[in-house]
Amino acid sequence: MNETSLIIDSVIPRTAVVKCTARIGAYIRNIKLSGDLPDQTIAAIKSLLLEHKVIFFRDQSHLDDAEHERFAIRFGKPMLSPTLDPANGTISILDIDSARGFRTDAWHIDFAYLDAYPKILVLRGAVIPPVGGDTMWSNTAAAYLDLPAPLQRLADGLWAVHSNAYDFAIFARPTEAEKTVHNEGLDRASFETEHPVVRVHPETGERTLVLGLYVNSFIGLPKYDGQKVFDLFESHITAPENTVRWSWKQGDVAIWDNLATMHYAVRDYGDQHRVVRRVAIDGEVPVGVDGRRSVARIKIIRQPPASIV
Repeated sequence: MNETSLIIDSVIPRTAVVKCTARIGAYIRNIKLSGDLPDQTIAAIKSLLLEHKVIFFRDQSHLDDAEHERFAIRFGKPMLSPTLDPANGTISILDIDSARGFRTDAWHIDFAYLDAYPKILVLRGAVIPPVGGDTMWSNTAAAYLDLPAPLQRLADGLWAVHSNAYDFAIFARPTEAEKTVHNEGLDRASFETEHPVVRVHPETGERTLVLGLYVNSFIGLPKYDGQKVFDLFESHITAPENTVRWSWKQGDVAIWDNLATMHYAVRDYGDQHRVVRRVAIDGEVPVGVDGRRSVARIKIIRQPPASIV
């Protein structure tokens, strides 16, 4: 048993950790989340996160926005959304409200169009529809290991351009409200970044695939060939054996490693109301297998996010 396991076991018994699948996801029982948890408990939660990529906590309805934020920032500096204002009364919480035109039913890495996108996300179920509204996560480290050696070598050498100016037509039947949210975000800020398709995780050393919704093109590949390459790698990332699906209840909290996962909010709840609230934690600029770092091509902020104290 290594030192990390001993730290976890001394704070969170292994009997309280229930794996969701063999490759990704674990449900952690008997913990009441708050900003006042001891440092050892936060360290144990972080270790479980690195191990399972996404971890879940039920029955956290005691959390309001302020306490959610206090808990989340125990993992690092909060990162403001560059294109959206925070929820009222908070500094960093993003209110993802289906009634306001938010749409994320595509596989993505949060803020991957930035040169240093968040490392950790803490998401809380505020209003959960009676039917549907699940979220899925995929393990991009496991997906990389599943690639045949020639495809690993191809991925290792590829770089992709990520942008928040993605083609909204990828979504089926977008509403006017959804288009408005997307266009308002672009009016506020524009980003375009070159990322390695494979980054080295700064804490685990794993190689993880960096793809998803915001990929605009591959450097050195024509659009047609790039789409084929994208589809090939995405099919490995989103293979069922690399995914976990969480059925939300109000008060649930999900925490995920944004450097080793992609996720997808399933849009299967019709016109019912769904609200989840999220805090992002600052990450660092990705490093590829050859040691090169991601590079921001475009970084234009026309309207900074509101500062709410």
